[in-house]
Amino acid sequence: MNTTVAIVEDNAGICTELQHLISGVSDFSCVSVCRNAETALAKLPSVQPDVVIMDIDLPGRSGIECTAKLKGLLPKTQILMFTIYDEGEFIFKALQAGAVGYILKTAEPPEIIRAVREAKLGGTPFTPEVGRKVVESFRAPARESEPAVALPASEISGLTSREDEILALLAKGLLCKEIAHELRISTETVSTHLKNIYRKLGVSSRTQAVVKFIQRKG
Repeated sequence: MNTTVAIVEDNAGICTELQHLISGVSDFSCVSVCRNAETALAKLPSVQPDVVIMDIDLPGRSGIECTAKLKGLLPKTQILMFTIYDEGEFIFKALQAGAVGYILKTAEPPEIIRAVREAKLGGTPFTPEVGRKVVESFRAPARESEPAVALPASEISGLTSREDEILALLAKGLLCKEIAHELRISTETVSTHLKNIYRKLGVSSRTQAVVKFIQRKG
């Protein structure tokens, strides 16, 4: 099945590179290129792409703001952040806005293609550097200057050790079959654990679960 991709990026050179990359994949098609958030919000609802590759540092309204607006207009479209920023604050805000994945502009072309495929399939693709940041943000205690975002103790203690393990792998961007392979269990068992995780955390999607994971500071 063909995957339609839109690009929201203000750098002309990067736009051209991404267009060539997408056009070079037989089952991908680039359906729109937008250079700012306003154009994206005006054009993309009529195009309804499967995946949007979204820069953060756009002129005027940021890519994170654009993502939040687009998700309200296109709830089924998967938005993949494509940026130079690897700070935890940007990662968390992007996911909170509705992005399903976060990859850096240093990523190699095969990694970008793989991330688009995973996003289309409902995965949470991260580049390795970002995956590490997610795990670090989970483990590190919040600094005094940061707002408190920890989950209630009851919510933390409500997960079993196995569910905690699966949530950590989910936050790294692994798909169900990859988690199953990593833990040497069946995909059906992973799916059952995910349903329990969603129920206990009060969420309904992988992205919401990952956001909760990032919020857990201690």
